[in-house]
Amino acid sequence: MSTLTERKFDIICIGTALVDSIIKGFDPKPVSASGFRAVSGSLNAGGEAVNEAAAAAKLGCRTGILCSLGADAAGDLIAAELVKNHVDISLVIRDPDHQTPVSTMFVEEDGSRRSVTNEAHRYNFHPERFCDCLADTKAVILGSLFRAPFNDPDVIREVVRMAHKNEVLVFADTKLPNFRKLALPDIADSLKMIDYITPNEDEARYYSGKEDPEEMADVFLEYGVGNVLIKLGGRGCLFKNAERTDYLPACHIDAVDATGAGDNFLAGYVSEILRGADPSDALRFANACGAICTTAIGAGTALKDRAQVLEFMAETYR
Repeated sequence: MSTLTERKFDIICIGTALVDSIIKGFDPKPVSASGFRAVSGSLNAGGEAVNEAAAAAKLGCRTGILCSLGADAAGDLIAAELVKNHVDISLVIRDPDHQTPVSTMFVEEDGSRRSVTNEAHRYNFHPERFCDCLADTKAVILGSLFRAPFNDPDVIREVVRMAHKNEVLVFADTKLPNFRKLALPDIADSLKMIDYITPNEDEARYYSGKEDPEEMADVFLEYGVGNVLIKLGGRGCLFKNAERTDYLPACHIDAVDATGAGDNFLAGYVSEILRGADPSDALRFANACGAICTTAIGAGTALKDRAQVLEFMAETYR
């Protein structure tokens, strides 16, 4: 096993890669028998693993990604975006038998969004078959639990087991289920090997069955997760572990599009933890990354680099 200082990557992101077709300002009133209008439409590389990898690389981390892309134009778009952002794509699988998923996102004026998935999102490639790469990283981000490929308890267990074996920090984002539904008891043996889990409030409520954020966090802690970060939207975020509970208010900002804000948040948090930051300082940095993301359309548009985040923090946390 290589030592942490010898490892090729700081972070490997594993999970779904897709293209977001983002429609902003959709007007449901037709202008013709089959025609509608919107303020804008754009194609953006997306998916939790892609968003997190691109953000982590921009923040100065040596970042790789393990995901599956089709041998199609959508896959080419994603690969090009990853390379542009200095993400190592040597672990990417190009599968001619499965198309790259494309999601349609409807973004409202306040930045909130709704998405449409399709059968391509069902494809559950097998990252556990490539887990040897985890011997060469300091941290792994699972993006996201309860969605393909992490909607299979056996896949989750093997990936976190290999990470644990190689002394790799495990960060797990979450999503509400779409095609296959799992609950916390279904992955109980894996949860105790997860160092950090980062649901948003809706996801934490769904999986914990609780209404109060601290009680939500307690459920995850009772399953053995080391640390819980719950993203509370406009109310900020909560960090909780066995020793401490921290609330951080949201940054005051005019949101344009919240797509990928949670992914940028997580990438920011992981990058600072790997730099040795105190969890409270890492939380403030992550909060700023998520806020910056919302100021432009698309998950990877607004965030530029760590200097930008530090400048934003200096202005925001006066």
